[in-house]
Amino acid sequence: MHRSRLSLSLFALGVAALIVLNLSTFIAAYPETYALSPGINTSGHILAKDFSAYYVAVWRLWNNPAHIYAVGALGGGEPVINPAPETFKYLPSFLLLTSPLLALTYQQALLAFDIFQFLLLPLMALLLYRMLEKKGLALTFIVMVIALLLPFPTSHWGFSPSYYWQWGEGQAKVLETFLLLLSIYLASRGRPVLSGVVLAFGFFDPRFGLLAVPLFVMYNWKSLKLALPSLAGALVLSNVVLFYPGTGASFVNMVFLSSLSTPLYYYSLIPFFTFVVLIFVNLKEMIVTFDYYEVFKRYTKSWNIQK
Repeated sequence: MHRSRLSLSLFALGVAALIVLNLSTFIAAYPETYALSPGINTSGHILAKDFSAYYVAVWRLWNNPAHIYAVGALGGGEPVINPAPETFKYLPSFLLLTSPLLALTYQQALLAFDIFQFLLLPLMALLLYRMLEKKGLALTFIVMVIALLLPFPTSHWGFSPSYYWQWGEGQAKVLETFLLLLSIYLASRGRPVLSGVVLAFGFFDPRFGLLAVPLFVMYNWKSLKLALPSLAGALVLSNVVLFYPGTGASFVNMVFLSSLSTPLYYYSLIPFFTFVVLIFVNLKEMIVTFDYYEVFKRYTKSWNIQK
């Protein structure tokens, strides 16, 4: 598709503006990273930031893996976070990605994690542009508005409540969105093995990993024999600690038996709406790809020929 230099320049300026507005929200949210407050929680209880769950769980992974999913502080040399650390709710693979943060103090690590994720925004923009370059600049920009800002200006939460609480809580939804997008991009470029490995690491919150599966399958449709084993293998290897005595049982208890809830908080809307709109944008291609009647006909025709 031919694009004039002017249209590309305006598009690039628009994307830059989205990131600058997000930076403004980042700055507005910075004091929240220090605040002892109910935060986004509706119960009114004073809580540590969501990042506290990651930081303490990383320490437990390397020092006390059977208690990665334990509720509250355990003592015994683990980092002290007031009033108490949040409970870790992701797959252990996430802890492999965030282990280097343990070299920093808690507050330094939270800020470093936020900065690292903010720096992923231009890369997310590039991935979206490459994946949607045949869809037109206008549609591509709409998708980027959702993925890079999800705007809803407020007086206290900057230009985006979703990103305000993403930064304020030290959440991981930008990292997750980036990994899922990277997996889909690699699939679209004919790299099924890498696509599967990256999706496995982006699957640390399975709710949004599952949302990316239709696109993963569509782009890897001709290479599923490579993509699916790499996904399965990477999932098992990156979460092997679940086979450590007590860890798997505590994970199952946390997911199915505990009273812990995981509603769609503001920051969860970042990957949710990004992939909902990507599925919608690619709906025509998905219908063609998943034409089960044609697939069945090809399969039975091939079987009859072999017979």
